Amino acid sequence: MSKLAKAKNFRKSKTGTYLSIGTTLFGAISVAKQAKHARGEGDKLQLLDAAVSAAAIATGVALLVRELRRRDHGDILAD
Repeated sequence: MSKLAKAKNFRKSKTGTYLSIGTTLFGAISVAKQAKHARGEGDKLQLLDAAVSAAAIATGVALLVRELRRRDHGDILAD
């Protein structure tokens, strides 16, 4: 098995999913800093950008958690 194939399989693994959740949540720190900075400057456009980014992060985490739940319950459609 090539290194590329191993990397793709790792991403689909349970450990890879946990790692994806961790890195996504780490990105939330950046969004929180962006929102704090925008509030301090009173920049509504930057604040809106931070809110949209936060929504994207929340959606991504929800999708990853759903994937973990499917794996735990032995979803027959899972690869």
